[in-house]
Formats: sequence, structure tokens, C-alpha cells
Amino acid sequence: MTIAPRTLARRLVPLQVAVGLQGLALWVPVEKLFMTQIGFTPSTVALMAAAYAVVVPVLEVPSGILADRWSRNQIMVCATVALIASTLLGGLSTNVPTYIAAAMILGIYFALSSGTLDSVVYDVLIEETGDSDLYATWIGRVQMVQSGAFVVTSLAGGLLAGLTSARVTYFVSLPCIALSIVAFLRFDEPQLHRAAEPLALRSHIALTYRTMIREPGIGQVVLLAALVGLLSQSVFEFGPLWLVALAAPAVLFGPYWAALVSTLGVGGLLTSKLNLGHPLSVGVLAVAAPAAAIALTLTRSLVAVIATQAVLALLLAIISIRAGKLLHDGVPSAVRAGVSSGVGTLSWLLFLPFSLVFGWYARTHGVPSAGWFLTGAAVLIGLLLITSVRRPSVAEQPADCACEQFVELVTDFLDSVLPPDLKESFQTHLADCVGCQDYLGQIRDTIRALKQADLHLAP
Repeated sequence: MTIAPRTLARRLVPLQVAVGLQGLALWVPVEKLFMTQIGFTPSTVALMAAAYAVVVPVLEVPSGILADRWSRNQIMVCATVALIASTLLGGLSTNVPTYIAAAMILGIYFALSSGTLDSVVYDVLIEETGDSDLYATWIGRVQMVQSGAFVVTSLAGGLLAGLTSARVTYFVSLPCIALSIVAFLRFDEPQLHRAAEPLALRSHIALTYRTMIREPGIGQVVLLAALVGLLSQSVFEFGPLWLVALAAPAVLFGPYWAALVSTLGVGGLLTSKLNLGHPLSVGVLAVAAPAAAIALTLTRSLVAVIATQAVLALLLAIISIRAGKLLHDGVPSAVRAGVSSGVGTLSWLLFLPFSLVFGWYARTHGVPSAGWFLTGAAVLIGLLLITSVRRPSVAEQPADCACEQFVELVTDFLDSVLPPDLKESFQTHLADCVGCQDYLGQIRDTIRALKQADLHLAP
């Protein structure tokens, strides 16, 4: 299909604006400082992290399924409302319990956002261009906007807190975050996930989990994406501990964090320039990530630590986009957000025990030695990346028979009146699309039930 870059670019502008405005949460770089000011201790910080960690994985998949059944755009609006509520309550907090409640609301924001944004970008590309070839380019551009906002936040948040107070950063953030709702409402949401007839809720839930677990090749990609999320989160969560262990000056933490979050945008930019489907590119990424993790573990130089962390975060940002494309190419739109959210849930479930083991080992053997756990995760990612072959997009195959066309032709297929060419494309699509297989099964069950009802009513 002919690519329409101008139409595509215009359509994605409101989404990029919304993501950028959401990222202007000026309180993030000074959050730990504010928490200590209102009475947090290391033990209560751990309690808050545990409460937050419970909320996100519990809500991720249900919110993804809701996005698939209702509206992904409206889910993102609801996520923004949760972010506003968390920011407001956090800024008003004067004690530990209140701030923990704010953190749990923030968990709702992350759960609602997880898997939704990338699903929307992917479906827009399918609607506008007919294929997913430009996915890496456009999700990369969205990440560049998001990363740019994070960099501004890292620098401006600390400056504002220094001139006023850490509490003020929460309230100054509210207008920008609220404006993102306006941008989301101006976004033209793709409708691919509504192309087929809606499934019953129980069937939809079963289809989502079955796609993640049983669909050939998808389970491996889900694990790859989850491990990338685990390792990326570990770098951001535990990376500053290396600086603490090396007695880095406090003034270095702001620029260090800005450099770390900027890798998301740089990764998005590089992804648009790389051919991530080429075996050489995949091989380089698979080797470079463990190499960076090993270098981080072995080095004792402050400059080298910052550099290796930045390189590792950059590589993970690129691999994450690759894994995302593999995932979206392999699932139908009707369950795309739910499956993508499932990746986030699995990542959290893996991160909880990983973080406990990492923390224990770091306390007993030192932070640098604990870097071998990061290396182990990087090696697994490299192996999965190499063995993950690109699957054709089964969700939408415009050259054969899309889900929407499938629904229109299903009656003729059951009546055996489809022309040979359409029958062939129909069966080709049916063989690959789990959603259409379930839909056809439901139609057959309905026909069977109606026939049985007729028999019972016959004199």
C-alpha cells in the first residue's frame, strides 16, 4: 500500500504533544528529597515501593483488555487523570501514609498506560500505510519526544526546587499534565481493534492469555520484551547506587540522570536509522548489551560507570523497540493492548524477586559485584534476540484478508458460496488469526444452538 507520511505525521502530532506534556512531571528528580522531608526512612521507602509494585501488575492486563474492548484513547485520558490525582495528592502530602496513597495512584497511571501507547502507534501505521514497516521510526519519534520532556524535567525540576521548594514542583507540574488530556482528545484514534465483532468478556480474556502463552513464537517474544523491561528498570533503579559506592559528588547526579533518560530518545532516533530486521544488526545488539553489562560490573572508574550505564540503557531502548515490533506483528489488534500490557505485568513479576536478590547481594558483596546479575539478564536477552525470528503480521494482512473483510465474508464461507480466490485468502487469514478463529467458532456454535432450538420447538 502507498505510504502517506504527511497524513501519518499530522495524525500522530496530538499524540506526541500529549506524551511530551505528560513527561513534564517536574517533581520526579526531587521526589526522594521531598520524601525525606516528610518523614520517609529506608524502610518506609521500601514499603512504598512494595505498595506501588502490587498495584501495577494487578491492573496492567485488565486495563489492556479494557482498552481493546472500549477505547485506547479514553484509557490514556483516564491514565492522565490518575497522574494528576497522584501529583496533587503527593504535593499535598505531609506524612508517609498519604504519600504512599499517592504512589499507589501513580501505579494506576502506569498500569493504564502500559501497552496502550505502542499499540495505538502500531494500529495508526496499519491504517495509514497498510503495514508496520515504519513502526520503529514512529515509535522512536514518540520516545524522542518523551525523552526530551524527561531531560527538561531532570534539569528544570532540580532548579525549581532549589529556587523554591521540592513541594512546589508538584503543583507547577499540574497544568502541563492537564493539558495533555486536551491533546489526547484531539487525537484520531485508530479503529482496527473494533474491526471484528466484539467477543464476550470471558472469551476476550481467554483469548488474550492464550495468545501470550500458546501462540507459536509469541511466548518467546513476550519473555524477551519482559526481560528488556526488567533490565532497563534495574539500570534506572540501581544505577545511581554505583555513583554512591564511588562517592560521586552530589552535583553530578542531575546531569547523570539527564544523560540516562536521554538514551530513550537517542535510542528512538537510532532505531529509525537502523535495519533491525537484518541479522547483523540483531547480532551486534545481542553481543553489545552483555558486553556493556560486563564492563559496568568490572570497572571502578566513575566516568566509565556513567558511560557504560548510558550505553546499556541506549542498547536496551533499541532492543525494546525491536521486541515491541515483533510482538505487535504477531498478535491481532483485538487483543494487542492486552497482550502488550501482559508484557509489563510479567516484567514486574520478574523484577520483584530480581530486585530482592540484587539488593541482598549488593549489601553483602558490594554494588559492583551485583552487576553480574545485570550481565546474566543481558545474556538471556541476547540469546532470545538472536532466536526471535520475525513473524508476519497476523493481525492485519491487507494483501490477503483483513479481519474486517473476514467478518463480511464469514456467512458466504459457511454457505460454501465464496469464490475460489476469496476462499483461499479467507482460509489463509483464518489459519493465522486467533481472533478470527474464535469468531468463526462462535458463529458455528450459534448456528448449532439455533438448529437445536428449532428441533426442540418442532411439533
